[in-house]
Amino acid sequence: MIRGFVLRQAVGAALTANALRPLPGAPTSFVAFLSGWLTTELAPHLLAATATDVAQHVARRGTRTRADRVGLALAGASAAGLAAVIAIGQGARREAESALVEALGEGHADRDSAVGRTGRPVWRQLLNPFWIRDKAVTRVRDIAYLPGGRRTRLDIYHRQDVPEKSPVLLQIHGGGWVIGSKNQQGLPLMLEMASRGWVCAAVNYPLSPKAKWPAHLIAIKQALAWLRENVEEYGGDPGFIAVTGGSAGGHLAAMVALTAGDRRFQPGFEDVDTSVQACVPYYGVYDIAGDTGIKGGLRSGLMPIVLGKRRARFPDDYRAASPFGHLRADAPPFFVIHGTNDSLVPVAEARIFVDELRQVSDNPVAYAELRGAQHAFDIFPSIRSIGVTRAVGRFLEWSRRGTTATPPAEVVSP
Repeated sequence: MIRGFVLRQAVGAALTANALRPLPGAPTSFVAFLSGWLTTELAPHLLAATATDVAQHVARRGTRTRADRVGLALAGASAAGLAAVIAIGQGARREAESALVEALGEGHADRDSAVGRTGRPVWRQLLNPFWIRDKAVTRVRDIAYLPGGRRTRLDIYHRQDVPEKSPVLLQIHGGGWVIGSKNQQGLPLMLEMASRGWVCAAVNYPLSPKAKWPAHLIAIKQALAWLRENVEEYGGDPGFIAVTGGSAGGHLAAMVALTAGDRRFQPGFEDVDTSVQACVPYYGVYDIAGDTGIKGGLRSGLMPIVLGKRRARFPDDYRAASPFGHLRADAPPFFVIHGTNDSLVPVAEARIFVDELRQVSDNPVAYAELRGAQHAFDIFPSIRSIGVTRAVGRFLEWSRRGTTATPPAEVVSP
């Protein structure tokens, strides 16, 4: 009993330490990410579990032995660390809002103060973060945008009353270009925006190693073309489509935003309008070719599988797959989001991408660097992700107001 208590507290303290300062180096990056991500975003739950474990142990055994005292000391250290993790997560809302003020000005939210209130109370989202539902939102599943099975299907989320001429958000899942599904990512943001009258589409695309680059991007552009033709049936406005995604999905979102009309990525539909009106990449991969010299990252070891060729022999192909290779003055407004503790994609990559895009783009480039955030922090509702989702909602609404397309549908609180 005592050994189990000490072991549990030792594991908890180690997880908390990794959440605050992830293990460095490529060999441990995935372990550091997985344990750090869950510990960071579930810190309130782990703090409650630690307190309950300590209370039960003390009630049953007291603090008679040295092992008891060691376990209590470890629990105290873990609790203090988890409290720090929670406090850091609470700062994400301010960090995201500050990024918007810097890029868009103080008045960016004047007309969209309602964004951020869905039908599900925040406390309930935090209490059960894996129950990601909203009764005000309808999901239309598995719509084929191309022949070819489940990898060429998308889901559409819209408010139950089916709004008319509403802005559209295209969500691209991550998974290192080799795994992942439209069912798994972007749900908090899509439910938020759909409950506010937007129409959201989550897309599957072909995966490597079976698919070779640029098949992933081509398929997403075909999904975008399908939305332009058909989204009005679901209440969407084909004149305003924003794109978002995380990790490999962030890379693909940025590529979609930066390669509108690029014939290399639109074989057979070269003249179709594949522009988007805003882009929100979360913890994306921007330097496929490794030209920044930043070591490690999600691309290490994966890109030869994704491209089917080695960088040493085909450097131009690697650069053509990199958002860095497509910076342009007419890029749409961007809101780039990245965590300082990201173990899979170094935050320095996002910093350089933002700096270089700002030098080129005629549109605003907002950048939120979230202290203490791991990769995939937004997968489920947490103190951090809820605050960031609200800021992204404000950015998307601002982008919508900046276009000449049809005004958004009237927002009715659920």
